[in-house]
Amino acid sequence: MKKQVELLAPAGSWESMQAAMAAGADAVYMGGLQFGARAYAHNLDQDKLCRAIDFAHLHGGRLYLTVNTLLKEEELEGLTGYLRPFYQQGLDGVIVQDLGVWDHIRRELPGLPLHVSTQMTLLGAAGAALLKEMGASRMVPARELSLEEIRSIKQEVAIEVETFVHGALCYCYSGQCLFSSLLGGRSGNRGRCAQPCRLPYQAMEEYGGKKRNKISQKGEEYLLSPRDLCTIEMLPELIEAGIDSFKIEGRMKRPEYTAGVVQIYRKYMDRYEEQGRERYRVEQEDMEILRALYNRGGFTQGYYQQKNGRKMISLVRPNHFEDASSSKDARGRDERRSYEELLSWLRKAYVEQEKKEKIQGTLKVSKEKPNVFLLEWKGIQVQVEGEPAQEPKNRPMSEQEIRRQMEKTGNTPFVWEHLTIETEEAVFIPLQSLNQLRRQGLRKLEEEICGRWRRAGIEKPDFGQPSGREKPDFGHSSPEECQKGADGQGMGNGQLNRRRGDRRARQQQTQDWRPILRVQVDAPWMLEPVLAEPLVDGVYVDGEAFFCSLPGKDERIHVGTEVVGRCQRAGKSCYLVMPDIFRQEQQVFYEKWFPDFWKAGFQGILVRNLEEVQFLRQNGYKGEWIPDAKLYTFNREARQVLMGLGAACTTLPYELNEWELQRRGCQADELVVYGYQPMMVTANCVAKTLHQCRKEPGLLYLQDRYRKMFPVRRCCAGCYNIIYNSAPLYLLDCTRELFRLQPGSLRLHFTMEEKDVLKSILQEAVRIFKKGAIPSLSLGNFTRGHLKRGVE
Repeated sequence: MKKQVELLAPAGSWESMQAAMAAGADAVYMGGLQFGARAYAHNLDQDKLCRAIDFAHLHGGRLYLTVNTLLKEEELEGLTGYLRPFYQQGLDGVIVQDLGVWDHIRRELPGLPLHVSTQMTLLGAAGAALLKEMGASRMVPARELSLEEIRSIKQEVAIEVETFVHGALCYCYSGQCLFSSLLGGRSGNRGRCAQPCRLPYQAMEEYGGKKRNKISQKGEEYLLSPRDLCTIEMLPELIEAGIDSFKIEGRMKRPEYTAGVVQIYRKYMDRYEEQGRERYRVEQEDMEILRALYNRGGFTQGYYQQKNGRKMISLVRPNHFEDASSSKDARGRDERRSYEELLSWLRKAYVEQEKKEKIQGTLKVSKEKPNVFLLEWKGIQVQVEGEPAQEPKNRPMSEQEIRRQMEKTGNTPFVWEHLTIETEEAVFIPLQSLNQLRRQGLRKLEEEICGRWRRAGIEKPDFGQPSGREKPDFGHSSPEECQKGADGQGMGNGQLNRRRGDRRARQQQTQDWRPILRVQVDAPWMLEPVLAEPLVDGVYVDGEAFFCSLPGKDERIHVGTEVVGRCQRAGKSCYLVMPDIFRQEQQVFYEKWFPDFWKAGFQGILVRNLEEVQFLRQNGYKGEWIPDAKLYTFNREARQVLMGLGAACTTLPYELNEWELQRRGCQADELVVYGYQPMMVTANCVAKTLHQCRKEPGLLYLQDRYRKMFPVRRCCAGCYNIIYNSAPLYLLDCTRELFRLQPGSLRLHFTMEEKDVLKSILQEAVRIFKKGAIPSLSLGNFTRGHLKRGVE
């Protein structure tokens, strides 16, 4: 029998959870007071969240908890204590982004189902297979995947797939966005996104040197604001693709929104199951209800059947009813009145009406033996007993009087579907005894239902050793192992300090720090000035910029060999930089010419996502690879997971400040100290949105309200955009902070700099970090990133 698709609803509050279950949701997802990606929702405290778990189970549903933010080192210490009450209560699953959180939960709370958050940016079957190997029971892939790609995941990997079917869309690949973080310190990776994508921007292009020409027109202000997703008309295709769970977005929305969307999707999911694809039609009235509840100038069906496009973007309207709420004309007033009437109906139907479960029971009344009260719910049976009935002193108690007392259910989650009263003639039972028997039975039934999900004490399993490798594919690390990996010395901080000796010895060690210096170049012309600097240790070359435009295998081998040879002759190691996005098209392309790289002789690879990590493993790669900053390692356990997979070191995250980096440990890892930081990686293309797509790589710019210019790089080989910060990160003169951190290597990342700027920054880095000189370069517009401030 085919498994029924789950309808999963958002619950940003207790009321939203109740409304979702009443409207027909099979499960809800919600956050607690910590670690959730909606920090500003009405999240529940420990007591209410435990009650919510019971509420879901009592109504035949499931509850998944969001722990889908990145945790700093000090926060990870309290994770188990935070989750343990929910784990023991019977939590059905936890949604996770952070690899350290993932490993920690798997080790400390065995048996708790782990769901891969969309924030982890899984892009295909390779990433799904890796997380399945690491214990995932379910994945939420990137929203940008096509229906074909999702179908491939289901065919190739035995894992549940949950996808979004309705609600707001991020412009950026989830988990890849630093826009809100870098502009205002409110990190989307920490549940505090300020939604700068919903603000107006003008698109500009360069001409005549540094002059910039506006290319967006009136009515094209909200270039980064997607319309809301609505897939109600394509549910048959989604069901037949094998998707296991349909997820509605909206934990920040009111309960009426949740109820309204859920009841419509429930209606049409049931209709498909009953009538099939041939008779599947969506009524116009229901589409109007969905539009009335929330839309941004219409809906989009997302990326399921198209890669990107202008019709996906709400160019003139970033939110719901912006015009109707402020309009003075009759149409605006009518629209608002209709909206309020809809909310009132939903409130009465689902929010204010408490859902009750139908139960059956039998009361057996006897004067010779204890009264027996039997209750049943969906095959679960309980029995309680009370004192025998008495001989009546006056008038005997009628069956109707007994029934009247026993059918009361009060504020319990139950309502009687059928209650049988079996009684002898001429009996009397005190009302107090009946009430006590009834309460005892209802309480026992509730406890029996909820008890089916309870977990007892925690016993840690032996995960064993994966076959086929000499070392584990991923580490279930102890705190000591994490400390060892982060310090690079095989000892804790206290031991490390004792071994370093007195203060003078530590100062001497600081003065002797000479990090490895590597340079990343995104354009072929940049290679020459970098190779001309003898004290640079290594070079990262961008695979798309250097090789993807080359027509044939022989030319790729020739150019690759030439690039590697030039680096080696200059005394530098040469690393290949993989694409920011690695989907089916990129994977097919790299599978064809991956062997050519190794004929060229690259010393290692810089990987950008988990798809690429698994791609290297599946292709038998044994060389050095380094995860980039977007493979987040906010804490030591996350770092240890990547090291357990075979990483040579990690790239330190952009969002930690100096103190947090010290807590995490930097000594063996790489820190980016210069470069335009990528704020967004997007499947949608700004140029295509403006009918300006020429399928040519290049730059354009987005200008915000304050006239700041954000460069947009068109990556046409993979059909995605990268939006960079308006000013480059510059940490070369933060010598005191860097000497305190002492990362194992430093990286300069050149993206769009002119030649004289590139050379001056390169020379300055060599002077400071290789020759011990005092900083002297005066750079105009720059940012310190999060080194000093960090994120909330």
